Amino acid sequence: MVRRRRECSKCHFRFTTYETVERVPLVIVKRDGTREPYDRAKLLNGIATACRKRPVAAEKIESIVNDIEDVLSDRYQTEIKSSDIGRMVLDRLLEIDEVSYVRFASVYRKFTNIDKFANELKKIRKERRWRKK
Repeated sequence: MVRRRRECSKCHFRFTTYETVERVPLVIVKRDGTREPYDRAKLLNGIATACRKRPVAAEKIESIVNDIEDVLSDRYQTEIKSSDIGRMVLDRLLEIDEVSYVRFASVYRKFTNIDKFANELKKIRKERRWRKK
């Protein structure tokens, strides 16, 4: 994203514009098979909700979304499953903040009972031990 300061040639009012690269429209295929246009704000809000009251900077959340968009753009696909995006988010959150990871996973994986939640925590502990070696 490029930030530019501009000035109106008539009234000399200064303002800021933000420019982003226009990408090929991306369609998200939901679990139930429905399709909807990709919405950057929706992805940002989902990650921000998982990171609420955690030591994760807004710039880091923005970086996660930018990174995912770059990966999706490199694939040259017009459709992607929502589960693929969810996995990408989880991979990045696990590296940043384990609590945010669990929060996002609880929605993404639709934990229906405490056993599924406990299994996810075991997975995180195992991953942490593997990274420390």
